[in-house]
Amino acid sequence: MTSTRTAIVTGGAAGIGAGISTRLAADGYAVAIFDLDGDAANKLAAALEESGGTAIGVTVDVTDRAAVDAGVAEVRNRLGRPTILVNNAGLTIATPFLDITPEAWNSALDINLGGQFHCCQAVLPDMIDQRWGRIVNISSSSVHSGVPGLAAYVSAKSAVVGLTKTLALEFARHGITVNTIPPGFIDTPMTRRTADSGFLDISQQEQATPVGRIGKPEDIAAACSFLVRDEASYITGQIIGVNGGRNT
Repeated sequence: MTSTRTAIVTGGAAGIGAGISTRLAADGYAVAIFDLDGDAANKLAAALEESGGTAIGVTVDVTDRAAVDAGVAEVRNRLGRPTILVNNAGLTIATPFLDITPEAWNSALDINLGGQFHCCQAVLPDMIDQRWGRIVNISSSSVHSGVPGLAAYVSAKSAVVGLTKTLALEFARHGITVNTIPPGFIDTPMTRRTADSGFLDISQQEQATPVGRIGKPEDIAAACSFLVRDEASYITGQIIGVNGGRNT
């Protein structure tokens, strides 16, 4: 790895995203934390800087292409060309299928799929110019089996898998790899909010996981850390499950 490589992590200020941002900074990358909550992004960036890393927070709504383009331009100016992108920003919308409004459906697709589209298009030219790039798209283990009440979310995350495979083929000859990690049951603020709403039972989910515990953001971050290395150059278009054995 060269010390000049710059990574963008979307939704990078909390939960899985914060775990990934923290790990990549520890690995020596310059990390741009894209998040809708700019204050949280700046706070985490400051903490990473205090720990000896290089990081900036950037307020970005990944559903807004102009905001994404402006964010990437800021990264270029402050940290250099981004050649690593982790598309983590997402939102779970739990609603019975017949109650989903067209607006909610479109919102789920805009956030969970459209955001990845915008960010990939915004950074790929830099990767092509550098003849090197790494994209890791965070999908969901729910795509393996479906989940009642999560039709919009599962549909969007399933499309992320298709996007990943297509981009991997389209950009492989440019030295760019594109893979997806579908996390299993991970302990995040979003997971806790979903549990508090009564939609899921955390202890039940733990019992259903072969390794016997809920996952941690650090588990996903470790997989990202490997996939963005030079050593992972022969891995592209793959679904790398990190789920405690629940999906194999």
